[in-house]
Amino acid sequence: MIRDSAEAPLTSSATWQALAEHHAAIKDVHLRKLFVDDRKRAVRFTAEGAGIFLDYSKNRITGETVALLVKLAEERGLTEKRAAMFRGDKINVTERRAVLHTALRAPRDAVIEVDGRNVVPAVHAVLDRMADFSTRVRSGAWKGHTGKRIRNVVNIGIGGSHVGPEMAYLALRRYSDRNLRFRFIANVDGAAFTEATQDLDAAETLFIVSSKTFTTLETMSNADVARAWLINKLGDESAVAKHFAAVSTNAAGVRAFGIDTSNMFEFWDWVGGRYSLDSAIGLSTMLAVGPENFRAMLAGYYDMDVHFRTTPLDRNLPVLLGLLTVWYADFFGAETLAVLPYAQNLARFPAYLQQLQMESSGKCVDLTRRRVDYGTGPILWGEPGTDGQHSFYQLLHQGTHLVPADFIGFLEPMSPLAAPHDLLTANLFAQAEGLAFGKTAEEVAAEGVEAADVPYRVMEGNRPSNMLLAERLDPRTLGALIALYEHSVFVQGAVWGIGSFDQWGVELGKVLAEKIIGELRAADEPKLEHDSSTNALIHRYREHRARGH
Repeated sequence: MIRDSAEAPLTSSATWQALAEHHAAIKDVHLRKLFVDDRKRAVRFTAEGAGIFLDYSKNRITGETVALLVKLAEERGLTEKRAAMFRGDKINVTERRAVLHTALRAPRDAVIEVDGRNVVPAVHAVLDRMADFSTRVRSGAWKGHTGKRIRNVVNIGIGGSHVGPEMAYLALRRYSDRNLRFRFIANVDGAAFTEATQDLDAAETLFIVSSKTFTTLETMSNADVARAWLINKLGDESAVAKHFAAVSTNAAGVRAFGIDTSNMFEFWDWVGGRYSLDSAIGLSTMLAVGPENFRAMLAGYYDMDVHFRTTPLDRNLPVLLGLLTVWYADFFGAETLAVLPYAQNLARFPAYLQQLQMESSGKCVDLTRRRVDYGTGPILWGEPGTDGQHSFYQLLHQGTHLVPADFIGFLEPMSPLAAPHDLLTANLFAQAEGLAFGKTAEEVAAEGVEAADVPYRVMEGNRPSNMLLAERLDPRTLGALIALYEHSVFVQGAVWGIGSFDQWGVELGKVLAEKIIGELRAADEPKLEHDSSTNALIHRYREHRARGH
């Protein structure tokens, strides 16, 4: 059984206290010493699963650290909570919903029930409809209003229905149909729509509108702009049916918009937006790479699901990553986590993980309604290597902030150019080595540097990192990588006792914006009841608009 509201506060547990004492004992031990003292460290602190190899030896840990962290996870009910998620229990307690993104990649013969109903057949029915639609568009069988084939696909969404598809398209460009162009619109800034569509032929353009309720403010604002643009270009309102598809559950809203509901693809309330790429939200991804490659991506997700469910905790990749995040956030006071993919095609992967990590773990109240007295989700950020090396790595090496890092690399290049990949990989390995071991004053002096300049060139090292390696960045590996971080976030939430699957903080800004938009557009001067700063900003905006700008 999952622990109920009587669960003891995290920081009062004996294992937490043991971890605090252990941290005090090893916090000043340098990685140089840890490697000297344990010649097999580089072998012992590795794990592998679902095609991904993890070297976590460059962390400020010992075997005792891992044992204590695993014990903490066990005491916090990780295995019970994991089982509850996979079987469809309503573990999203604040919204009273199941959390079943794992059902989206389950095999056809799996049985996963929500409220007594097996949801797997419905999942595969949608996948099959997506595959049929994608095949028709990709082959040219699907024609637009004027009889032209579709050559441009524009995905309109926000949050998980935007950054997920955009990230996946960029990650899998090598596998995409180059006869199709893909654009992604989320921001309500009109420039986003204008720039995305200025060189497109409306007669060859398909819009995918992704909104579960078909009422999401930003998405529907952009969808209305797209609809008006299309009608203006083609001169016929009936053209909407041949140039729009929807990912939604609101059939009435979709129909009223002018979209044929046979081109509406549903997903379910047990799929959170940041966990939805492998649902119908991934329609643009399937259009880009084709149904076979999309299913390969789902297989990669499933590979990691199986690894997470069946592998002992101390060799379990998501468990290890999640527990290390807890270790640094709560005992070393690390407030951020850098994700550094050495693959240009993963340029948007850190942004994708930002939402996954920070919407899930950015909570200050646990599931017993108590305010926590420990750190939760770190700020996640990053850029691809080697770009970041000439941007923020200076801070990583010599700054005053401790920034744990996840390096991600691939043994095979994404292009026919092998020599650049050797250089890329050399930089990947070198940065992890440099962060861990640094350069001592003696080493700097031995290079002939003048004594007065030595302090500037010392790198203290002892900066922790993980190294994630896979053979190649293909659809299956991408799925496994995404699932790895999904489950890592789950592990963190289980230990911290927080609700990882709601995002009430996101809702506040939406409610306030709904009120302010009316005040900005009101014909008569509205009565403003905000704080003095917000009132003044609204007045300033209205005055500028009144002058004809």
